[in-house]
Amino acid sequence: ENREDMLSSKSNTLTKALEEANKLFSGVSCAREAALDAQFLVLASNLGKEKANELHSEMTAFDSLAFAEDLLTFMGINRVEVEENDSDSESISAGYLPSNAWHKLGEETEKYFRRAPSFHYMLGSFKSEPPVPRQRIERQKKATGGEQKRAMPAQLKKMEESQEEATEKEVERILGILQTHYKNDPDTPISFFDLVIDPNSFARTVENIFHVSFIIRDGLASIKLDDDKLPIIEPSKDSKAKESDFSAGARNQVVISLSHQEWK
Repeated sequence: ENREDMLSSKSNTLTKALEEANKLFSGVSCAREAALDAQFLVLASNLGKEKANELHSEMTAFDSLAFAEDLLTFMGINRVEVEENDSDSESISAGYLPSNAWHKLGEETEKYFRRAPSFHYMLGSFKSEPPVPRQRIERQKKATGGEQKRAMPAQLKKMEESQEEATEKEVERILGILQTHYKNDPDTPISFFDLVIDPNSFARTVENIFHVSFIIRDGLASIKLDDDKLPIIEPSKDSKAKESDFSAGARNQVVISLSHQEWK
C-alpha cells in the first residue's frame, strides 16, 4: 500500500518496517507466523533492490583508460622514449615496465582476494542414481531332524560351564587368601576394602567385589561394621552355624556404590 513512500529516497519507511519486523520475529511461535515473516522479507528485499536502482550518485563514471594509466604508474612504468628503429616487441622486452612489475601488482592485490579455497571432489560430484532393487532371498527350509537344533544349545552350555568354572576358581582363590590372612592373625579384623581394592585397576576392583559377593552369599564369610562404621570381613568359623544362618535368612543383600573418583 505504501510502495511509493517506501521507494522514496527521502523516506525511512522501509527501514522502520524492517526494525518492526525484527521485533515481531522474536515472538514467533507458529509456522504460519514464520511464513508471514519470510513473505515480508521477500517483499522488503524487492523494494530495497528497486530503491537502490533509483539512486543517482554524483560519482564520475569508470574510465578504463585512466585506470590503466594509474595501474601502470603504480607498477613503475618507465616513461623514457624508445628509439624509433626498435620494434614493438623489442620495446616491450626492453622494459617499459620493470621485471618485477607484475609481482608488485600481485602482492598488492593479494590482500584483497584472501579467500578460503573452494571445496571440490577429487572423483567428481555425486550423481543421484536410482536405488538398486533388492533381491529377494528365499528362506531355507528347516532341516528335518533335531541334529541342527541340538548343536547350538550344546555349544552355549559349554560356554556357560567354562565361564562358571572360571568364576568358581576365582572365588575359591579369594576365599583361600581370606582364610590364610585370618589364620595368620585371627585377632586383627580384615578390612573389606583392603581385600577387594586393586590400586592399579578399577575394573579389577569391581571384579573382586563381584567375586566376594559369592563368598558372602554361600555363607563362607560374613561382613560386619567396626567402630568406625567401616566394613570388615571374616571367614565363617563353623559350617553348621553357616547353614543355620542361611536357613534362618539372617543374611541380607546390599548394593555397593563405588565411583571411579572414590576408588582413587
